[in-house]
Amino acid sequence: MGGVVSEDVLLARAYLSRVAEPSCIPVWDCVRRYGPVDAARMINQGRGADELLAATAARREHADPHADLDAAHRHGIRLVVPESDEWPHFAMAALERTGLARATRFSAGERIVAESGEPMPPLALWVKGVGQLACGGVRSVGIVGSRAATAYGEHVTADLGFGCASRDVTVVSGGAYGIDAAAHRSALAAGGQTVVVSAGGLDRPYPTGNAGLFTRAAETGLVISESPPGAAPQRHRFLTRNRLIAALSTGTVVVEAARRSGAANTAAHCVTLGRPVMAVPGPVTSPMSAGCHDLLRRERSPALLVTCVDDVLAVVGAMGDGITPDPPEPGGPSGTGGDRVRAELDGLDPVARRVFDGLPVRRPAGPDEIAQRCGVSPLEVIRSLPVLDLAGLLDASDAGYRIPSRLRSRREKV
Repeated sequence: MGGVVSEDVLLARAYLSRVAEPSCIPVWDCVRRYGPVDAARMINQGRGADELLAATAARREHADPHADLDAAHRHGIRLVVPESDEWPHFAMAALERTGLARATRFSAGERIVAESGEPMPPLALWVKGVGQLACGGVRSVGIVGSRAATAYGEHVTADLGFGCASRDVTVVSGGAYGIDAAAHRSALAAGGQTVVVSAGGLDRPYPTGNAGLFTRAAETGLVISESPPGAAPQRHRFLTRNRLIAALSTGTVVVEAARRSGAANTAAHCVTLGRPVMAVPGPVTSPMSAGCHDLLRRERSPALLVTCVDDVLAVVGAMGDGITPDPPEPGGPSGTGGDRVRAELDGLDPVARRVFDGLPVRRPAGPDEIAQRCGVSPLEVIRSLPVLDLAGLLDASDAGYRIPSRLRSRREKV
């Protein structure tokens, strides 16, 4: 459903986002069954299942969607709902699938709610900024990690964030100190887009020390939250918002994380949603890298090891991103690096490779001498010489054959 969203739907969604905590199973299931307007009316009137009424008892008589929408307007915040064209349907498809499965289990009696956050779709999103929310999850990377980041972690994050943003990949993170802030700043420094997923109302940036960062992010990208204006960033809201970072990212990189951390929680949501998880290895002595190492060595759904931006682009970019030609070796002409020579040799049959090994570096030699040097018959040498010549791996003259001049300085490296 797209086009202009009715005022009734906007008011209902605004009411629902205030009356229930994010990722609330009974409320989401009620909206799924009856639609937002009827669900909001039922809750406001105190009708519905016991679990629904218990989840909304504290706020259903006091929630004021008109006041929330007015406050949002004053702060340049808009309410984006699933019925609008701006809704990120692609990004939220995985949450729709996991949410339906979880609601089914809830109805069947699995009522214990996970403290780490249930994999439910958001009822609405409060959004500030000029970015295209509908494109969420298409070409984006989550970069998360410890608030108490080390110099190593911030350096790696800056490289990854800047490199991804320079290649038109949106950088998504949570706006916290440490790795999150380094990811956002590096994306902005590259002139790219970044998305801040906040745990509280967007009129109250948290942490306050990053308020300027939130403003800069909104100028070119987005700042989003499930919570309406005025909502405090409570601990459980950080855990539930992590599923949105996972959903809005094509894949997520954990740069630094302790064993018990919000970044590890985000990685768990990625696995639930079927999103790739990547991890940066760190010093074995650093507790800030212990969580990354755990992700890399786990038996089920291990993280992908990444060390540079090309590793990340190979996962979250378009086909061919992250695949770069081998750089030339120091001091050599462009495109003639040792890795390229090895690739050329790998394309030859084993006999031709042995003949190449028998070619002299300086003085040309005939087939018989080359045969003695490499241990194959003169006839096999004669058959292999045209193959090596076509590959540009020998110099031929009236005096004989030898290693081409472009390779002579690095023959011992090949």
